[in-house]
Amino acid sequence: MKAKWFRYVILAFLVVGILLVAGCSDDSETAGNDSGGDSDGESSGEKMNLRVFVPTFSTEPPTDDSPVLKKIEEYTNKDITMEWVPNSNLEDKFNITLSSGDLPHVMYVPSKSPSFISAVEDGAFWEIGPYLEDYPNLSQANDIILNNSSINGKVYGMYRARDLGRNGVIIRKDWLENLGLEEPKTIDEFYNMLKAFTEEDPDGNGQDDTYGMVVSKYEGPWDVMQTWFGVPNKWGEDENGELYPAFMDDNYMEALNFFKKLYDEGLVNEDFAVMDPAQWSEPVVAGEAGVQVNVLDEGHRIQEKIVDANPDNADPITVIKSVETEAGLNNLPTSGYSGMLAVSKTSVKSEEELKQVLDFLDKMNDEEAQILAENGIEGQHYEIVDGKYESKITDDAALKAEVDGFNQMLMYLPEPKSLKAESTPLRELEETLKVENEDIVVANPAESYISEVYSKKGQQLDNIIIDARIKYIVGQIDEAGLEEAVERWKSSGGTEYMEEINQLHQDAQ
Repeated sequence: MKAKWFRYVILAFLVVGILLVAGCSDDSETAGNDSGGDSDGESSGEKMNLRVFVPTFSTEPPTDDSPVLKKIEEYTNKDITMEWVPNSNLEDKFNITLSSGDLPHVMYVPSKSPSFISAVEDGAFWEIGPYLEDYPNLSQANDIILNNSSINGKVYGMYRARDLGRNGVIIRKDWLENLGLEEPKTIDEFYNMLKAFTEEDPDGNGQDDTYGMVVSKYEGPWDVMQTWFGVPNKWGEDENGELYPAFMDDNYMEALNFFKKLYDEGLVNEDFAVMDPAQWSEPVVAGEAGVQVNVLDEGHRIQEKIVDANPDNADPITVIKSVETEAGLNNLPTSGYSGMLAVSKTSVKSEEELKQVLDFLDKMNDEEAQILAENGIEGQHYEIVDGKYESKITDDAALKAEVDGFNQMLMYLPEPKSLKAESTPLRELEETLKVENEDIVVANPAESYISEVYSKKGQQLDNIIIDARIKYIVGQIDEAGLEEAVERWKSSGGTEYMEEINQLHQDAQ
């Protein structure tokens, strides 16, 4: 009797299971792709509940009642709970959340910090790299930036894109015109421009009160200009596939000798090694220096300050991306991203759920989603007047509180598609050069490698080389002194660091 009863129960379960599978199949056909884009992973008409952890720069981030959030939920077919974290204590909250074990579905990761790397090693996050090709927007991620954001070549978060080719040269265009000079295209023309800005009274005031280029104690400009001479970005690769640090490259001394020449001839500010980076742009604004190697978009900020002080000087600044040397036309990239959106394994337990989350991330790159997250709802948060975007939230705190912060979920893949205010010729030039720069930037072949040696000794090792470069430029040490610094770098852990990086490089191949 018991055996017959048991067979009936098993049969009943089988029938119910078949009916459920058939029902789910029907649901998936009717639910379709309501929100546009790829619906991979959506197996029913029910909305997935999604917790999203992102920073906020506002004291009053959007609430659950935000009409913008409702529209984003509708577009992505998800029920979203925003977990806003004040940016001022983001790192602390990030680490507390990691240690709690209660991770949201989507978690903003500010950097490849030791705590994040440890969590990845413990299996807390999905490796999403193999899935990206299945999504129309995510599949268009930049390979260099993916590598930069990866951990030993594996992708554990979708990067939030920033301009990879952002570095360039800001020049006083009015000074060029006053001296009858063209924008420099080669390193010799660049040098001649700096010399003319220093010696030939470019502002026409009859005073010896100008110099070529302003540099601060921030070492970025030297790193950028090194690449012009063919120096690698942090690590170079020899003909045998071995990696070596940039300062061991054959072209390194040529770059340093050029920098020393600029310093010796007074073409850069004498106090660069102690100058506060916060005041870095002031000499260009004040008409003391004519050039700054910086991010391109600092150009329009400098121009706006000059024009505010002197409206008659309406177009004083131009920008270029780089200058050519015997090594060709090169430039130093940025990392290309600002944090990542990672998918946790504690909340997202199956591959099917992972695909639903990736579908959400993919849709957040669609034009409609970008506009919602960045600009809000047309007629409510912005207007299009005579074909031009006009925000309504600038002076309305209540409206701003409905929108402000959702752009922290944006990855801008393959490009930004949200609405922008009317541009200027200089801003448009900056954006054009950023795109053109992507063809000449020098990738770091070791960017994704996580070194235990560097995590312990990196700051010390970096400081040895940075200090030696400054001392060489200002004449405190000679080439022999540089060689001594390199030997000190090796004996302080550098040799071990090189061995570890090369082992990681071999493993990655």
